[in-house]
Amino acid sequence: MSIIKQSTLDFLEAIRDNNNRDWFLANRPAYLEAKENFEGFVQEIINRLIEFEPIMKGLEAKSCVYRINRDIRFSSDKSPYKSHFGAFIVKGGRKNGDRFAGYYFHVEPGASILAGGAYMPPSPWLSEIREKISDYPDEITGILKARDFVKYFGSLDGEKLKTAPKGYPTTHPQIELLKYKSYLVINEVQDKMVVSKEFQDHVINVFKAMKPLNDFLNVQ
Repeated sequence: MSIIKQSTLDFLEAIRDNNNRDWFLANRPAYLEAKENFEGFVQEIINRLIEFEPIMKGLEAKSCVYRINRDIRFSSDKSPYKSHFGAFIVKGGRKNGDRFAGYYFHVEPGASILAGGAYMPPSPWLSEIREKISDYPDEITGILKARDFVKYFGSLDGEKLKTAPKGYPTTHPQIELLKYKSYLVINEVQDKMVVSKEFQDHVINVFKAMKPLNDFLNVQ
């Protein structure tokens, strides 16, 4: 069982303070070592996820891990690199993040998280999610009140509309759930846990607690 190395966190902290191309090129060996460590850990997580998410069989970490380069075309922040490693584990890899709910794995010094659900789903998918919430209120309520869900996430997260979505009255019994534009859950993780031998088991336990929500959101 592999672990996230302290040197990986150290590299990410260093790039936060030295976010420029010259520094990155001079420290490329450290980047490649950190990248290999992260991808290896993600692959082990995928391999264990298959036990309760058999649809992930054959999925490779490289199709889930995001590039460290930032897209700065439309950003006022021109820092060329991210100061974190991220991966979205979902059927078909990260490119399907706008089609299916999945499992997000994010390592960043002082800000590591395990997250998942549906982030800004396109309108057709969002409409289907809202329809399912309206049709099966007891199912979604049961998911959100489950012991492990509350233990790891507390409650649902995500940006919400200020008013009722089109087609639903403000008096709808599930109106607060219907207002969500994203249906997310987040588990914050301290650095000492990230580099511990217990972290891999923690990731799996969190993702198991997340699965019922993902199953509910994957209405397509």
